Amino acid sequence: MEFISRVLDFVLHLDKHLSALIQTYGLWTYLILFMVIFCETGLVIFPFLPGDSLLFAAGTFAAAKALKIWWLFSALSAAAVIGDTVNYWIGHFVGPKVFTKEKTRFFKKEYLERTHRFYEKYGAETIIIARFVPIIRTFAPFVAGIGRMSYWKFISYNVIGGVGWVAVLVFAGYFFGNIAFVKNNFSFVIIAIIIISTIPAAAEFWRHRREARQAKS
Repeated sequence: MEFISRVLDFVLHLDKHLSALIQTYGLWTYLILFMVIFCETGLVIFPFLPGDSLLFAAGTFAAAKALKIWWLFSALSAAAVIGDTVNYWIGHFVGPKVFTKEKTRFFKKEYLERTHRFYEKYGAETIIIARFVPIIRTFAPFVAGIGRMSYWKFISYNVIGGVGWVAVLVFAGYFFGNIAFVKNNFSFVIIAIIIISTIPAAAEFWRHRREARQAKS
């Protein structure tokens, strides 16, 4: 629980923590951000790590010249693509065993089921769409691996989705993050980004529950 609370504190005060990170580690900040995005997209035990909010915040620091925008964009795009690729192969080799277990030690099976419903609705395009949906983003490549999606089909959607996701949020932070209103209300902007990004998953969850109730009745 202490670890989760620290993650939440980091997310809600990204501007302060990222500033301290840059001042302390300098160029190593790119590697640290790379590892956060890689773990959030590549390892199903870390769906709670910041993704959308971190990309936006990093873009604002690039606008302030604390980070180089093209280094940032390149490093985080690589992290997103490599992370999904690793996640796909983990799902490919160990995923089917996970689906047969009611409980797992490291993550909730309901996340897998929720992601599976996304695949039922959107098909292979889920790899792109899920980039903008927390939790689903982490489990989408894992489920693709379980379902034995063609790797070449997966990698094409992976690259499009990963680069597109990073570009949208990093450059949004770069172009809009230094607006006075955003700078003065940064924590609220981060919360808004998190809420907006969870709307598709919430809508899908409630749609599924409604259909389940109707089926029972």
